[in-house]
Amino acid sequence: TGLWLESDRMLSLAFTPKSLEVQRSVVIEEFKQRYLNQPYGDVWLELRPLVYKEHPYKWATIGKEISHIEDATMEDVKSFFKKHYNPSNAILCIAGNIELEEVKSLTNKWYGDIPGGQKPVRNLPIEPKQLEFREKTIERKVPADAFYYAFRMVTRRNEDYLTVDVLSDALGRDKSSRLYLSLKKDQNLVSNIGAYITGSIDEGLLVISGKLNNGVSFEDLDAALWKELSALTTELVPTNELERLKIKIQTSKEFNDQGLLNRAMNLSMHELLGGAEKINEESEIYQKITPEDIQRIARETLNKTNCSLLKVKADNAE
Repeated sequence: TGLWLESDRMLSLAFTPKSLEVQRSVVIEEFKQRYLNQPYGDVWLELRPLVYKEHPYKWATIGKEISHIEDATMEDVKSFFKKHYNPSNAILCIAGNIELEEVKSLTNKWYGDIPGGQKPVRNLPIEPKQLEFREKTIERKVPADAFYYAFRMVTRRNEDYLTVDVLSDALGRDKSSRLYLSLKKDQNLVSNIGAYITGSIDEGLLVISGKLNNGVSFEDLDAALWKELSALTTELVPTNELERLKIKIQTSKEFNDQGLLNRAMNLSMHELLGGAEKINEESEIYQKITPEDIQRIARETLNKTNCSLLKVKADNAE
């Protein structure tokens, strides 16, 4: 049934003025719900263009504003569909209790007569190297002041991608991370704080975000945060700390791989990146990461000229 549904959509998606308007309304409502009608919802609409000036990552997938959705024409939609939704530009992963020969037979049945099409060339503009600290403050009706420090990082295919992942975990994976222990537990500057990477195929971001406690200024937080970041560039991460991080990463990976959907999606992503078999190499790469690697990547990544800061100030006006 799944193969039939998806092959039908790929071969002959119904384009009618009525269906276009229905979907346009759905997407506009999604834009409002996700970005405009919830606290901190428009953060990424503000942060993306602060970080990216040339690369399309400066836009959210849904668009920068509602007018982008309103102005999409039938010809725009048809052209996009024809360019991207064809077998030559698709990766099909079938996971479950099913035999290979049956998979081949069913796939040929439902996809064999669909024209292959031409794989579109992915020739995106390269984002210039960031050479200055960028900062922007916005006021919103939110419960607390919030901060988003975004550091440019390597591409998904770069050999140091997983090292940046470990670095982000050291900074803010959970309640045993450096930023949580120092800025929340010890200094009581924040109500919450975390660090993560965006997982982008091209140059992505290592983001440190959180919310300030009442009475704490952005300046107080900034001084304390950069002190913690500096420590990672000047001192080696203790071996026992790094080993704990690796164990947590491995445990999380194995837990996620228990789910069939996660395995299928991970296989598809690795196939897109260069080969599904590379999924088997990740654990070994993580294990080889050294304290020196963490320090090297911290020095390359965690510096002010590579950082864009978005501050969300709570507007408490009645």
